[in-house]
Amino acid sequence: MTIQEIQQLEDFFARAGKQQVPIYLNEATVITDYDHFLESHLMPLKLNPDAKVNLPIIHRLQMLKLLIESNI
Repeated sequence: MTIQEIQQLEDFFARAGKQQVPIYLNEATVITDYDHFLESHLMPLKLNPDAKVNLPIIHRLQMLKLLIESNI
């Protein structure tokens, strides 16, 4: 993921505003603290955007983005 793509995700979540919790991404992933979720997922991407270990983080962020978009 490029720095530009990370910035686009960050911008999207900033524009979308804080979401009500809990948010169920799937049966095993429940977001109970929205701000902490975003911070804990965006920081590793900013520090090392090309690391393969970040793939699950990217996937969860993209799933959240799709959920928010579908509820707008």
